[in-house]
Parts: sequence; structure tokens; C-alpha cells
Amino acid sequence: ARASAVCLSRQVQSTGGSSAVSKCSAAARGYVRDRFLGLLVGRRRRRRAPLIHRGYYVRARAVDHCVQDFLWKTQSHSKTQILSLGAGFDSLYFRLKDMGLLSHTVVYEVDFPNVACQKATLIKGIKELSALVGDAGGGLGAITFSGEDYKLLGVDLSELSKLEKALEEAGLDNEVPTLFLAEVVLTYMENSRSDALIQWAAEHFSQACFVLYEQMHPEDPFGRVMQQHFSQLNSTLHSLAQYPDREAQRRRFLQKGWTECSIMDMNEFFTFCTPEDEQRRVQALEPFDEYEEWHLKCSHYFVLTAAKGMKPSWTPLLSSRAVPCGDGPVRMAGSVTASVCRMHSEAAGLRRYGHHSALIKPDVILTTGGFGEEDGQHCRMRNFHVLIKHEGRWKAGCVKKENHGKRWDGRLYHTVSCVSNSLALMVGGRTSPSSAALGMLWLKFPESCNALDLDGITVELIDLLPAAEPAALRWRHSATEVMFRGEKYLFIYGGRSAMQPVLGDWYFLHTEELSCTLIPVEGPVPEGRHSHSACSWKGGVLIAGGLGAAEQPLGSVFFLREIEHGFQWQTVETHPPLIPRYSHTAHVHDEKLLLVGGVWFHSSSVPGITVIDLMTGLCVDYIISVEYLEWPLMLHNHSSIFLPNEKELLLIGGGGNCFSFGTHLNPEPVSLSLSNILTSH
Repeated sequence: ARASAVCLSRQVQSTGGSSAVSKCSAAARGYVRDRFLGLLVGRRRRRRAPLIHRGYYVRARAVDHCVQDFLWKTQSHSKTQILSLGAGFDSLYFRLKDMGLLSHTVVYEVDFPNVACQKATLIKGIKELSALVGDAGGGLGAITFSGEDYKLLGVDLSELSKLEKALEEAGLDNEVPTLFLAEVVLTYMENSRSDALIQWAAEHFSQACFVLYEQMHPEDPFGRVMQQHFSQLNSTLHSLAQYPDREAQRRRFLQKGWTECSIMDMNEFFTFCTPEDEQRRVQALEPFDEYEEWHLKCSHYFVLTAAKGMKPSWTPLLSSRAVPCGDGPVRMAGSVTASVCRMHSEAAGLRRYGHHSALIKPDVILTTGGFGEEDGQHCRMRNFHVLIKHEGRWKAGCVKKENHGKRWDGRLYHTVSCVSNSLALMVGGRTSPSSAALGMLWLKFPESCNALDLDGITVELIDLLPAAEPAALRWRHSATEVMFRGEKYLFIYGGRSAMQPVLGDWYFLHTEELSCTLIPVEGPVPEGRHSHSACSWKGGVLIAGGLGAAEQPLGSVFFLREIEHGFQWQTVETHPPLIPRYSHTAHVHDEKLLLVGGVWFHSSSVPGITVIDLMTGLCVDYIISVEYLEWPLMLHNHSSIFLPNEKELLLIGGGGNCFSFGTHLNPEPVSLSLSNILTSH
């Protein structure tokens, strides 16, 4: 048992080391101001991805917000204490000392003995650090470093009696205001031990505050990938089974002796406790295009503050702006069962996201672009993929590309619109968030694709002159067929570009002449958005949801309706109001708008199917039941095809980079039968 405990402590320590390197990378890119992290991390520096930077930024911001609030609210006391549990190589003490915020505060840090010894050696060996601490006494027992206002202890947190004894020897005073800090620490301990620690802190300190930053929601698709990652590292997240959500964590603290407890997920913290100018600063630091993964990461982490004996009460998570509760249950009217699509052949080429699938003729689906798995590598997808329905089953066929002019660039977040039974127009897309000048391509395919052609459907790629270039220099946009005075146009709307994080403009592209036509549009202009849905309806377009200028999901629905001399924007009122979302897909059937999947800020559930009755505005949510799937179904950055005769929805691809937990790609197409909900609705 002793050997396995040592092994486990090593695994937990390695997650702490990786975390310090990520924080250091975020500091180097300007997300946080911290000149001490680099000194503590030393040569282990690595450049992390923008998604990781944002994740560690919001974590650091939340902890700093609570710590500084505690110091501010207790400044009238002659002495206060901060006890950082599992502090690792964190620089908190040095930053606070450098800012002059520790005039009457002592900081105690606790970690495994070997981590504490390494940190003590580092501090003694680096002048800039040792000068801030001042004279340090020699180590005594568990105390590896002792300055006037800084004590570093090497103790296993799960051994509470040893911890209590070591803290007593280090001078911790249980009668002065004390802040306990635990950043992704307690979850690695068995629940009985972490519960005992939480209860001990409440019982033994007369004026106490607690800040906890941890994971939640283990059972949804992102949560399952997150759990699997930590299990593979042999660092099981114990808290999740017993305390899976905010309400369970809140009850835990109140039952263990704390009298006040507030909790926010990180989407709420970033939106409501981070000033808007600071939000804009962070959003502009690096080219970024992983909004879904950022918001999903934030909905699976929370910051909790608890207090007892504090006068006045300590509530650092109260925002000056009204915070809607995003954790309340979404009322579901029923469920739709997902099943793996019945296929004649393997659909390995459909493990991708950010792609586009189009029904190029009845029973023929062409999928292009995206990021996924090809020849055992993760890359931008070079191969096109075709599905053909034959004798009631889908079969994967090979697509041969013929390039005329520019080579296929493997783009993401483009659109493909069929303009005839042998021609489709590809508009926009990107290769990277700073490279999006991809323009338009014609895709030409045979007029007849039947089951006998499975081995070789040829698609010709024909470059287009930059006649409508501004319309095409975008991604995460929509391109929808509209009719005006008997002529067909593609209505290209919204999206984003390398220079503009959100676009609110539109173009009417004449499908035969390929020129943009000025057509008058009246009515209130929708706010700019990307990653929205757009469907043709009654000669116009239905736009739903999307991500707005402040990186906030939108819940508005608009109808661009043809009128005598042009078009008119009309708001579609929904009741209850549509829950804001983006990165969903949409279809219209029998005066009903179907929204499929996506990302929203209700962290207690994931979006399934929403049906909006376009005649009455009634909005009904259905959950997607995944009991027959052996893998997590991630419904963002996916594509969907609706087959009206069968009332069947085919979900293709989807997934993304799940923060630092690995990339998830839905392995197979999924079928949903919608006949029940469309009939009952």
C-alpha cells in the first residue's frame, strides 16, 4: 500500500509540474503578469496552445480575485493568514509580496515533502526570490523553509494529524482570519480524507474562508473525455463521483460546518466577474478559433468560496451584474435515441470536425474539409468523402479529386451549396486562424451517382476569379439559397475573418453570374455573429443563435423575408425563449425549425434537439439519449443531414480538442429518428 501511495503521489505531482509549465507559458504570452513563475519553473518551459493559455488564465484570475478580495476585506485586522494546500511551484506568495499586499499576512504553503524540498532549494538559490522572503531560518521537521511571512511545509495532505501538527509547529494561528486555498488538489484525495480536511478547517478556525477550484460534470461527453484522461495518468478525480455538480459541492461545504457558500462555473466567472475591457484584452492576445472547447472547458470547472465566522460576510463571487443561474435544469419534453448508422462499409474518413456535409443529390452525401484523422495522423483533411444509400444502408465511397488551378487546401469552417445536380459552390473557410484568404471553388461532379459508381466518384475542383472576394474571405459563416424575383441567390451572412472576430455583413451572390448584387434590406439588423445556423424557408432565410461580439452565445432567431422591392429582417419570437447557443446545425420541416446540438452555457446538460414551431413560436427541447453508443457523442463542429421522407437525421463527425485532455472525434455517423417528435409536436 505504501508503494502504491508513493506511485500515486508521483502521478499527482507530475500534473502539478505540467500545470506550472502551462501557467508560465500563459504569463510569457501576456495573459497574466507574473515574473516569478519563470524563475520557479526553470528550464522546463514549453510553449502551450492558445486554448491552454485561456484555461490557465481564467483559473489564475479566479484565484487572484478571491485572494485579493480576502486581503482587502480583512485589512483592518492586525494579522491574517493564507494556507495554500498543494501549492506546488505556485508563485502566489512572491506576487503578493511584490505588490505590497502582505504587510500583516503570513502565507503557509503545503505540498508533498519532495516538492517542498525542491521549492525551498530553488528559493534559496535564486537571489530575486530569497531577497523577497528575507532571512530564512533553518528547516525544522516538516518545515522546509521558514521566513518571517512565508512558511513552506512538506506534508502529505491526506494525513490530517501530521498536517495539523506541522502547521502548529510553523505558527499557524486558529484565531485570526485564515484563507484556505485548494486549486485542483482535493479531488486527487479519497473523499473521506478531503471531507475530513474541509471539516477540520471549519471546526478549528474561528474566522475562516475557503477557495476551491476543481472539475465537475463527469457524465456528459466532455466530462467523460476529461475523466478518461486523468485515469490514464493514474490520477483519478475522486470528488467527481460523489460531488458531480455545483449543488453537491455546495451541500458538501455546508454539511461540513461552513455557513456561507457560493459557486460559479468559469463561463460565469469570466462573463460576470472579469471587467469587460479585461475580457477584450485577453480575447485579442492571440489568434484564436477554439471557442467551443474554451466554453466547454469553462463549464466543467468551478470556483467555490465558503466562509464561517466572518464579519461582515465574505462573498467575493457576488457580481455587480446580475448573474443568471446557468446550472438550473433545462426542461426536456422527451428524448430521441441515437444509434450508430447502419453501414455497408467503414466510415473512417468521417472522423473529423469543422467540415461540411452536403446532400448533393438524393441519397448522396459529400463531406469536405475539416480537421481529423487521416492515415493515422491528426491533420487538416485532404480527402473528400462520399456516402451513398444503397438498399437501405449507407456505403462509403471513394472520391477522386481533379484539381484545375490551385490545389485543394484542406480548409475548415467553409460552406458548400448545391446550385445544380452536378455543381456546388464552396465558399470561404480557413486553414489557420490567421490564414483565411481561400476564396471560392466550384465542385463539379457527375450528374448521376448511383450505387454502381461507388469505387470512383470524381469531383473536379475549379478555381474562381476573385469577382466576389469580400464575400468569401470569412469562415464560420452561412451560405443559404434565397429567391428574389424568380432568380436564385446565395445569401452569405456573418462569420469571422482573420481581422474581424465577428462579422455582421451579408452579400447576395447571384448563383449563375457569380456576382454580388445589391438588394435592399429593411428592418432591425441582427447583431454580428458566427457559428450560427441558417436555413432556406419560403424563399428567405432563418438565422438562429450564433456567437456574438463578446464571445457570448446568442438566443435570437431572425427571418429574412422577401418583400416586393427586396428583403426585410423580422424577429421570430420564441416561448419559452430559446436558450442561447452556437455551433449547432439546423433544418426546416413542415413549418418547424430543428436545431441540433451545439454549445450553450447551461453546464448541467448538453443541447440535444430543439424544435421551434414557426407558426406559434413554441420552443421545445429534447434530450438525445446515447444509451446505445459506446463512446461520447460530441455535437459541436459536426454536420447533419435531414432526410425528410424517412424523418431521419444523420449526424456526421463532430468533436474537437478537449483542452489538455486530448482530441475527441466522433468515430461513426449517428442516426436519429425524428418521426415521434415531429408528429407529437
